[in-house]
Amino acid sequence: MRIQDNAVIELTGTYQNITIDTDHEIDLKIDSKADTELFFRILKAKKINIDADILHNCSILFWNDSEEEIETIENYRVSSAADLNLAYGECNNAKTARKTNVLLGHEHSNALLSTASLISTDKKYDLVLTNNQPKTNSQIRNYAVVLNGGRLMIDAVGKIVKGARKSESHQVSRALSFEEGQSATILPELLIDENDVQASHAMSIGKVEEKDLFYMMSRGLSLKECTKLISLGYLLPITETISDETLKETLRNELERKISELCMM
Repeated sequence: MRIQDNAVIELTGTYQNITIDTDHEIDLKIDSKADTELFFRILKAKKINIDADILHNCSILFWNDSEEEIETIENYRVSSAADLNLAYGECNNAKTARKTNVLLGHEHSNALLSTASLISTDKKYDLVLTNNQPKTNSQIRNYAVVLNGGRLMIDAVGKIVKGARKSESHQVSRALSFEEGQSATILPELLIDENDVQASHAMSIGKVEEKDLFYMMSRGLSLKECTKLISLGYLLPITETISDETLKETLRNELERKISELCMM
């Protein structure tokens, strides 16, 4: 399916492949009617606004292929005891600004938000996951490789509101670089208003260990080849969001090609 204008997307229990290709701002409504996997390939859009009601288990993978600056504003409400797996693959050489809000609004609802980014320009992510009911579980996982000219900003917020007992909110964010002077800022925040909960965050920003590069290069690899292999290992797991094997193989090949192109610049 190719989307060029406002649309309602009904998740009906089958794997769906959607391409966004438009010259203007669009509004998308996602209506969950059954367990579904959904793949979005973004070719072009000025701005994408998404509003989603999640009533069934749902995995959504966004793959950004846009060659132009793009902004997205996304709101997801998990309104039943369902799992939302939300993932973003960002390996394009164009600016991105993303605001994602996920509300866990039912007992035993769960959300996992993952990003895998190869950063060669400005990327800014504002991510908010809110545990609004008891026994809910939210997780944020950010992995990025920052190349020359890349500037990454992530504001990741996990909220547990008063009354959301026995809930969990966890974050892991890691940004890897190969040279000095590359820019990455990650702000992990936990806003906890309840005692009977579990919450954690882990964050690291830094260069690849010199000893690891030396070991790889001593085996005959160039620095650019090392960069490519390490970047692949960091980012490739995002392709596991969708179970379709044909799509996963396609995305792996695309990821290898894009990493090769950007790492050789």
